[in-house]
Amino acid sequence: MRVPLSWLREYVDLPATETGRDVQAKLISAGLEVETVEHLGADLKGPLVVGQVLTIEELEGFKKPIRFCTVDVGRANGTGEPQEIVCGARNFSVGDKVVVVLPGATLPGGFSISARKTYGKTSHGMICSSDELGMGDDGTHGIIVLPPETEVGKDAIELLELVDEVLDIAVTANRGDCLSIRGVARETAIAYGLPLRDPALLDVPGPNAYGYPVKVSDPAGCDRFTARTVTGLSPEARSPIWLQRRLQKVGMRPISLAVDVTNYVMMELGQPLHAYDRHQVQGTIGVRRAQEGEKIVTLDGVERKLHAEDLVITDDRGPIGLAGVMGGADTEIADHDPSEEGAGATTDVIIEAAHFDQVSVARTARRHKLSSEASRRFERGVDPQAAAAAAQRTVDLLVLLAGGTAEAGVTEVIAPGAPHTITVAADHPDKVAGVTYGRETVVRRLQEVGCDVYGQDELIVTVPSWRPDLTDANDLAEEVIRLEGYENLPSTLPRPPAGRGLTARQRLHRRVGRALAGAGYVEALNYPFVSEQVFDQLGLEADDPARRVVKLANPLNDEEPALRTSLLPGLLAALRRNDGRGSHDLALFETGLVFQPRDAAKVAANLPVDRRPSPDDIAALNAALPDQPRHVAVVLAGAREQAGWWGKGRPADWADAVEAARTVAREAGAELRMRKGQYGPWHPGRCAELTVTVDGAERVVGHAGELHPRVVKTLGLPARACAMELDLDVLERVGDTVPQAPSISTFPVATQDVALVVDAFVPAADVEAALREGAGELLESIRLFDVYENAEQLGEGRKSLAYALRFRADDRTLTVDEASAARETAVALAAERTGAVLRG
Repeated sequence: MRVPLSWLREYVDLPATETGRDVQAKLISAGLEVETVEHLGADLKGPLVVGQVLTIEELEGFKKPIRFCTVDVGRANGTGEPQEIVCGARNFSVGDKVVVVLPGATLPGGFSISARKTYGKTSHGMICSSDELGMGDDGTHGIIVLPPETEVGKDAIELLELVDEVLDIAVTANRGDCLSIRGVARETAIAYGLPLRDPALLDVPGPNAYGYPVKVSDPAGCDRFTARTVTGLSPEARSPIWLQRRLQKVGMRPISLAVDVTNYVMMELGQPLHAYDRHQVQGTIGVRRAQEGEKIVTLDGVERKLHAEDLVITDDRGPIGLAGVMGGADTEIADHDPSEEGAGATTDVIIEAAHFDQVSVARTARRHKLSSEASRRFERGVDPQAAAAAAQRTVDLLVLLAGGTAEAGVTEVIAPGAPHTITVAADHPDKVAGVTYGRETVVRRLQEVGCDVYGQDELIVTVPSWRPDLTDANDLAEEVIRLEGYENLPSTLPRPPAGRGLTARQRLHRRVGRALAGAGYVEALNYPFVSEQVFDQLGLEADDPARRVVKLANPLNDEEPALRTSLLPGLLAALRRNDGRGSHDLALFETGLVFQPRDAAKVAANLPVDRRPSPDDIAALNAALPDQPRHVAVVLAGAREQAGWWGKGRPADWADAVEAARTVAREAGAELRMRKGQYGPWHPGRCAELTVTVDGAERVVGHAGELHPRVVKTLGLPARACAMELDLDVLERVGDTVPQAPSISTFPVATQDVALVVDAFVPAADVEAALREGAGELLESIRLFDVYENAEQLGEGRKSLAYALRFRADDRTLTVDEASAARETAVALAAERTGAVLRG
């Protein structure tokens, strides 16, 4: 919200010496985030005056149209003679009043003006556009043409209000009242301890039977609708300079008088309004939910298909506006076209000032991707009591500026309702802040924000209509604390109990991170939000549990409304992004929470703030949350080992992803088993299913391997990209993190090598498992050291796996016969289970 200081001073008598920086400090202390103070016209220096164009000579022979003008600037140039100026703009004529900057002046940006020869003429100054004066967009993209009654020679800096200070406030979602000059003025008055001249305190006529007919069919969506009618507007009437400048300073573009007035009142009072061309409205104005499939063309010229939840404004033809978001093109205010002598210009208008449901407006705006100044305010909360005053203010301005006549009819449709009251202990803010404020201070501060307060030890507080964010006792406590000053709260450091370090879970997470970093992986932290379309891109089955997601009620991005059930979408997006920026050799990892919805949804209760939550409170809160296991995942692409004088290097492959899983399991002290698998995004022939034993039963905890080519293509990933994901919490559960000292035997090892020929589709892990079981207790370790494939020697579809088996006994030196017997038993079991045959 941009707030001009000159406009703010209309409602609060700030000391003349107060600058924008001073007001910024006060508002920040009161809890408003004033990001910047913009100094308009800080580097502007006159003379800048009003001139009248006397003659225009078209200069020929140049690539673009150039005009040589003489302009009467009165006595501003010291001589009274016409000023000769070269100008390329075409939107002014002889007799027009324009803004002229004379030699010796400086325009915004440090642009100095002097007499100079150009296009064969000497130009003594410049005729100015709004952009050149730093005024913002006025919609003309040309020279400023002033009203005919403007005095020649008048100081244009004062006329156009070019020097001002504008506060840029980042209004939080709960402070919709501060999206208006009225709301910011109230906060300023409180901060300075000064009275407020409330612009909404107007004499408003009561409703009568002569107003324009309105029917509200959905009072839950629209609890207040005010309609007023103004007739006889002059088609030639234009917004005065002061009104245009105020709109420009708050960041809006002047359009036409009727539209400018509604925008002005919205910025002033915070109440969005809409003006309808009365001759284009057919029959009764209605408010209802849209019928599925209905269509409307909005003011931006886009035809929109409506949803059954959309709240719409209608007439006898159907929808003529999206309630609280944007009006329809059918009833748009038509501006005057001078070339058509007022033909088609709007002369009679219906003013709508209504109060719509916050949630309904927010959903409609997001559903249609149509954010507007009106929807921003309705989403954050609008004062329903201000509707009648805003309509009256609009009527008054149209009568004053456009010569219109306010009809006597006043329509007000109001749904029954009562003010919101809160019961709060007088010392509740003291308990929340840890500071003794006292009842008098609490009552005074609540009254300053507009509350009616009754009671002694227990206060009954009636919340003002412009503060819908005040819903419970803690909100009232926050108001007292912020107005008393956050900086006045004592700084108390918590006292951690002695002897408590990291938990076992935290230590495991750190060890896993260090181990993966040591293995060459770089940690990537990603947002936990995903779109449901990513599950199709990953090739998950329709009934896959990973497709069950927790959806956010208020997502940061409408395209990613769900919480992740896997770390891979974020990691793969980071892989794609980095590869697209020229980093092709990548190894990334992430440890983080995934979110799995519970079968029975529960609603979390509000925790107390005056005491420490009990274990039951925390347990109830956790029970309302989704399951949040911690996963670890890695992705790889490009070269795993770089080429150099030491060797040719090698690309990353599925074995690296499997080894990353082994690294994590070693840190957790868990026994991880691998077997051939097929799941989701992984290549069916290069995917390892990772399992552990939990309570005597085997459980799948993850997968590792090369990604499916279809997934690689769909996601735009580097070729042969690999990935791994594990449930770290399950590994922690089955792991043994007690350090194990290596056993050092005094007896020698007996090494036996064995080469087995198996079918190419047989996993090496199955052969290794059979050898390990068959070798028995004497086997110390087993290692696959060679894989050989040769159709001529081994046969088509066959491969040779060579293993090194190490045997050792704790109490004796093994004989050759004992080692050989263990080897033969291992080979026999492998032959039985996998069809392995000794090679050669």
